[in-house]
Amino acid sequence: MSSKVTAVIDSIRNLSIHSKLLLTVVFPSLISLLLAGVFLLVLETVEFKKVAQNDLTTLATVIGNRSTAALIFGDPGLAEENLAAFNFQPAVQAACVYGKQGQLFADFVRPTHATPAWLCPPSVQGQSSHFENSLLWVNVTITDKDGLQGTILVHADFAKAYWRKIEFTLVVFMVLVCGSVLAFLLTAPFIKLIALPIKKLVATVKTISDTKNYSLRAEKHYQDELGVLVDAFNELINKVETQNQALTRAKDRYLTLYDDNPTMIFNLNEMGRIMSANLTGAHYLGLSVNELEDCSILDFVHPTDLSLMQALLKQCLATPSIVHKQELRQVCQNGRIIWVRVTARLLTYDRQQNSLLLVCEDVTEAYNLSQQIAYQASHDALTGLANRSEFDKVVKEAITLAHSDKSEHALCYLDLDQFKIVNDTCGHMAGDELLRQLSDVLKKQLRRNDFIARLGGDEFGLLMYHCTVDEAVVASEKIRDVIRDFHFAWEDRRFSVGVSIGIAAISQTSGNAVNLLKEADAACYAAKDKGRNRVHVYRPDDKELAMRHGEMQWVQRIEQGLEQDLFCLYGQPIASISHIDEKLHFETLLRYRDAQGSIIPPGAFLPAAERYNLAPLMDRWVIRHLFAWIATTPNFLDQLELCSVNLSGLSLSDETLFGFILEQFKIWGVPTHKICFEITETAAIANLTSATKFIQQLRDEGCLFSLDDFGSGLSSFAYLKNLPVDFLKIDGLFVKDILDDKIDLAMVKAINEVGQMMGKKTVAEFVENEQIFNLLKELGVDYAQGYGIGKPVPLSELTLINPFPSNR
Repeated sequence: MSSKVTAVIDSIRNLSIHSKLLLTVVFPSLISLLLAGVFLLVLETVEFKKVAQNDLTTLATVIGNRSTAALIFGDPGLAEENLAAFNFQPAVQAACVYGKQGQLFADFVRPTHATPAWLCPPSVQGQSSHFENSLLWVNVTITDKDGLQGTILVHADFAKAYWRKIEFTLVVFMVLVCGSVLAFLLTAPFIKLIALPIKKLVATVKTISDTKNYSLRAEKHYQDELGVLVDAFNELINKVETQNQALTRAKDRYLTLYDDNPTMIFNLNEMGRIMSANLTGAHYLGLSVNELEDCSILDFVHPTDLSLMQALLKQCLATPSIVHKQELRQVCQNGRIIWVRVTARLLTYDRQQNSLLLVCEDVTEAYNLSQQIAYQASHDALTGLANRSEFDKVVKEAITLAHSDKSEHALCYLDLDQFKIVNDTCGHMAGDELLRQLSDVLKKQLRRNDFIARLGGDEFGLLMYHCTVDEAVVASEKIRDVIRDFHFAWEDRRFSVGVSIGIAAISQTSGNAVNLLKEADAACYAAKDKGRNRVHVYRPDDKELAMRHGEMQWVQRIEQGLEQDLFCLYGQPIASISHIDEKLHFETLLRYRDAQGSIIPPGAFLPAAERYNLAPLMDRWVIRHLFAWIATTPNFLDQLELCSVNLSGLSLSDETLFGFILEQFKIWGVPTHKICFEITETAAIANLTSATKFIQQLRDEGCLFSLDDFGSGLSSFAYLKNLPVDFLKIDGLFVKDILDDKIDLAMVKAINEVGQMMGKKTVAEFVENEQIFNLLKELGVDYAQGYGIGKPVPLSELTLINPFPSNR
């Protein structure tokens, strides 16, 4: 039963709004009519029975009172006459009068054509007033002042009266029904007014839902609540349309970003099978997106890197909150192998389904470039040999090996001889080609495990594994012979080169790689000092190497001195021989102050500075600090006649030095005519072209120049006319012995006369005493410098000197 009710309710729920509204009107009306009809029928029936019983009871009482005398006197006829009054009541079928004892006394029975329906019972016992369907029995006692005299019993049949009442009730009910029908007919258009807009709204909603056309709008019919609903719906659709357009654009952007993304994107299940892939990933692998689905990502990984990919997938599952990265090789469908950088992490959907997101970026070009860069970082671009940094690594490994297994190896330092001639005569292209050819020659002389590198310029390093010093010497001599016999041809010229080789042993007692390279380098320089094109072995007790080692130690001290200003400036006076009224004239000298405060003369560190190209840095330090001291010392410029500053031969080839000197003049405001730069004769001759240009540039700015150690060269006079200098400093080796050596005297005299003839002033060095001073005066030399004139002192102690005043 309940299921049927539920089915009926569900069917009602599925009705249209119009049907539900009609049902809402009809169903209550039917229920109301039904209840009204039943109520009216019951009410009329009850009222009818009550009235009929009351009327008949009243009539029976009246007739019973009239029949009292008949009962008292025992006159049945009189009683029947009284009962005849019931004849006027159509419903009464019979009436009976009973005596005191309850016996039938008189009766009235309505005559009918048929057999009487009901007859008076012989006794009134058990009879009472009651209705039974349409039949009514009324029992009324007859009493007077003497008490009970008898009983009257009336039987009536109200069937016809009932039907008349029912007919009347039906008429009234039909009137109600007609009124309800009329009301429904009048209500239906109003129901349609409500249902029609809703129906159209629903139709619009269904159309939008089916077609996804959010540009459709519901039609507004009235300005009532339904109108408000339509407006709200249309506004909602506007928002939905706007959001749908935004979502569509976002979806398009996402699909574009996903499919056209330059990286490969794969969505995998936990087993590594591809659930989806973008177009880029499919294009790289050479398959369609559909073909990739359900394939294992491991099918596209290089066999060597399978373990890497499997480990990556396990890491993602083990630590889902971390993004994992790995570089590995991927195999495409056409067999092409590419390097990819894989970025992966675990994704969770609705806390149930897990998937792995893999983003693979093609880094083949970057990988190849990094490999190329790594190769270039460890190899020399010109020769293809390993470079200095790679050689250092190998040497360190060899030292570690020697310490671990007590093996012995040999480190060889090779420096080509006569290489500069090829560069200077034929250019750097010829020099580069020579280095390439010699590299091939050297590689052919190596044993299988030997390692060779180009350390820079024309220098090479050779590491011979498991090789004693004696074996290394034999192998190096063979290399020397091969290079000696090698002839290099460039255009129409042929050249022969040599090689100087230094050897240092690598054993379990060897120190670090830096010291080993220094030892081999020192041995190589020793080979060059002994005449080049030879082999020299480093030994700790070698005096030549000890001196070279001392120079190498000075390199670090010089660099530290330049950084920490450990150098200090001294000055040695230069006195005029013929004039006594000149101002202060001196030569600037450089000293080194060690950690104990001791002053170290330049002879200890200048050779190292010259050999290891530190002299130009020292020259700049001297110029900067000298100019600063002159400019910041009160009244010093007023008493200064001329200050000489020494420049190394390497500085003459420095194209940036001229700009630096001009900058220092500008910064400190030192007059250019008070500065005289000194260069040695040998340095000037070795760099004649650059020296001449440099001298002329500074002389154009107002500076003076002095040619130091003049006369030491074999062709001094031949070069003198090409050098635009202002002073000639006669080499002290000639000056110090002019009192005893006639040749030295003749040299000094000749240099002075040539200088005077060319309009240059002369300065004699090593003037130790008054006798030399007087002889120089006789020769006409202009200036004197030496311990007899004044010793070098700190700049702050310089004073104007008048030497040997008795001879002035």
